[in-house]
Amino acid sequence: MNRKLLVLPALLGAMSPLLAGCGSTDAGGGGGKAIVVGTTDSIELTDDNPAPLDPATSYDSATWNIFYNTFQMLLTYQRGSTTPSPDAAKECHYTDATVLTYQCTLPGDQKFSNGDPLTAQDVKFSVDRMQKINWPTGPASLISGVKSVDAPDDRTVIFHLKAADTTFPAKLATPAAAIVDHKVYAADKPYDGFKLVGSGPYTLDSFVQAKHGVFSKNGRYSGTLKTNNNGVELKLFSDSHAMQAALKSGGIDVMARTLSPDQIGSLQSSTDPDIKITESAGGEARFLFLNTASPDLKSLAVRRAMAQILDRQAITRDVYKRTADPLYSVIPQGITSHTNSFYNRYGDPSVPKAKQLLHTAGITDKVSLTINFRRDTGGTMNEAEAKEIAQQLNASGLFTVTTKSEQWNTFLKKASQRDYQVFALSWLPDFPDPDNYIAPFFDKDNFLNLAYNNTTIQDDLLPKTRKLAERGSTVADFTKAQDLIADDVPMLPLWQGKQFIAARKDITGAEWALNSSTTTQFWELGRSS
Repeated sequence: MNRKLLVLPALLGAMSPLLAGCGSTDAGGGGGKAIVVGTTDSIELTDDNPAPLDPATSYDSATWNIFYNTFQMLLTYQRGSTTPSPDAAKECHYTDATVLTYQCTLPGDQKFSNGDPLTAQDVKFSVDRMQKINWPTGPASLISGVKSVDAPDDRTVIFHLKAADTTFPAKLATPAAAIVDHKVYAADKPYDGFKLVGSGPYTLDSFVQAKHGVFSKNGRYSGTLKTNNNGVELKLFSDSHAMQAALKSGGIDVMARTLSPDQIGSLQSSTDPDIKITESAGGEARFLFLNTASPDLKSLAVRRAMAQILDRQAITRDVYKRTADPLYSVIPQGITSHTNSFYNRYGDPSVPKAKQLLHTAGITDKVSLTINFRRDTGGTMNEAEAKEIAQQLNASGLFTVTTKSEQWNTFLKKASQRDYQVFALSWLPDFPDPDNYIAPFFDKDNFLNLAYNNTTIQDDLLPKTRKLAERGSTVADFTKAQDLIADDVPMLPLWQGKQFIAARKDITGAEWALNSSTTTQFWELGRSS
């Protein structure tokens, strides 16, 4: 059975300078046996990643999927909303028109899952800790704009910002601002192993690498999200087809990530009355990053020639079977300030134009490159995509391109160390705002440590847009940023993804379970009577 979610709220809403909530609500609802959710996400304990379930060290969709369900942030997103509202906080607001000081008040009666009280001091500790650990591939860059945090009493926390930032409430709603227990977590080092202590809707009872994670409803949670079940088991698969077989047999109730294009097509055309698939708009974007410090990519002509050759239509048609749409900008469709900068600059693929660019720059030999990609897990198409891009460049006669795979944690570490010439990365937005497609890669404290620096973007455009609470007013500046990136080509946007979730017919809430970052919100899932 195919269900397409036709009506969704816009991915981006106006940021409100004042956020007020009604306090805690009954988090009950649902019942019966645990809902089993299948995933091909990989969460691994390695030397490079000794604390995969510590918010200070992990910055990827697999771990954030767990963090959103087990940790509280001061703010969260209610169903269908793109404006953050209180969760651990009772109320938050900017204290004046300068947008430099942001204050939150806590209810005063909250506890972590272990029974320890949650206070403003824990909030301050968590943000200070994130900045102090500053893990190389962690999310500290999201809160790098915090100058200092005060907790004058147990219920009040005050953030002093380095510069005006109207996107700060949205950043507080991400796991970069997850609240950890200062009695459990060290202030200056990660919390090693597969363990965590939070105050979110669920507690993590156990986690076995490559097998499963067991979550139970947190009876001490007093935030604003309603939980529609008593527990969830996250079952990890290395093969998406085995995951689909488990869904068909009833071994799992839901599968969200990652379905291959062929599986999506099969499920959409299926007449099986026991399984439904839901499609919705998503904010996922796929980018190909070019190391501008690499000798073979220092030449702007080489990068522009690549932009001139890349055929996104072929990638989305042949590799992704039209389950993704070609993307010609840094900011995808559905997000304020989207503009087709790369198409406007380069038009349709043209080998003659690419050849002219290289010859004008005096480059007559073939350019040798290696595309590094993350090792495929489950339904991902990273290898097929990399080989398609290499084939396109090689077919031009202007490049000699090879491909090479890496394990995820090694991949991200080497990418941030600038060890790769070319690498592809899927980006799931931390929050639905154009800033979150530009700043993570092109701000001064970008988490990939890219060699490319554009002072106009860093010193003018991003600071200017962060002063504007009405995000529609940022269009001109974000358009200019995208045009600059298209001119300099430190990256090539590839495609924009859609979201799919499949569930058995007795599961409710599947249409609400995926947010714009493709996080599976466990609390939305229920079982019908």
